[in-house]
Amino acid sequence: MTSSTTEAKTYVETARRVITIEAEGLAALAAGLDASFAQAVEAILGARGRVIVSGMGKSGHIARKIAATLASTGTPAQFVHPAEASHGDLGMVTRDDVALVLSNSGETPELADLIAHTRRFRIPLIGVASRPESTLLRQADVALVLPQAAEACGSGVVPTTSTTMTLALGDALAVALMEHRQFTPEMFRTFHPGGKLGAKLSKVSDLMHTDMPLVREDTPMPEALLEISRKGFGVVGVTDAAGNLTGIVTDGDLRRHMDGLLSHSAAEVMTRNPRTIAPGVLAEAAVAVMNERKITCLFAVEGAKPVGILHIHDCLRAGVV
Repeated sequence: MTSSTTEAKTYVETARRVITIEAEGLAALAAGLDASFAQAVEAILGARGRVIVSGMGKSGHIARKIAATLASTGTPAQFVHPAEASHGDLGMVTRDDVALVLSNSGETPELADLIAHTRRFRIPLIGVASRPESTLLRQADVALVLPQAAEACGSGVVPTTSTTMTLALGDALAVALMEHRQFTPEMFRTFHPGGKLGAKLSKVSDLMHTDMPLVREDTPMPEALLEISRKGFGVVGVTDAAGNLTGIVTDGDLRRHMDGLLSHSAAEVMTRNPRTIAPGVLAEAAVAVMNERKITCLFAVEGAKPVGILHIHDCLRAGVV
């Protein structure tokens, strides 16, 4: 075995040890949850304002992530840096808010002014720390105690297991609040319209074109061909006198009626009862239909009336596929 192979094996063994230690910490956290967790959820639900999440150092990084997760899942939240809070940002923390303060030791000096502010103005304080007797948890209205668990670094000085547990506790709070509010994927997209997640939750109505290629059933094919060229979708929808979509003319229809094409009407060339989709359906579902049918366009209809047209390229540009 070469030295590089030996080193690679050692690296993997280290990674497995770290992950195992942190997993044991998470298991202890789950086993130790009690009524105080439910009290924390109720305190957040009872707030008329926002969840002010704060922490210093590594706890501050975790606090930022927790605030972002809460905000994107329907619970207004904001990270406040404790050092900046002492220099004016305490004005962001109001009587309508609830504070979620993180500190593994519970004795972080920079948190003192923020804690005092919550006590002065009777702002509910949820503390997260590993020492029940710490200043933070003694002052808190709700104390969430992290279990005693070894840090994964081996020396016990690098926040690893403790930050993993704190992050998981924040996720648990966010999901408990989501379930209480019956938060849906559609609601999530409202707070997260960008990126891959936003794209996956896009609806047909978000991507479809409302300037549709449409002709009446009695339209001569020369006019129908002009409409196909004008709109650039490669198809044209055909409607009856009431405006209902009754068919669609595609490239395949044109080839099948090549002989004497220009002497026909749209109704004589079209494919009847084309596959359509509702505008409120997720765009991912529309892509699945197009892939299954080997087509590039779908008309969106309400009842039988066309309200838009979706092209596979629209979905590609939005990152749906």
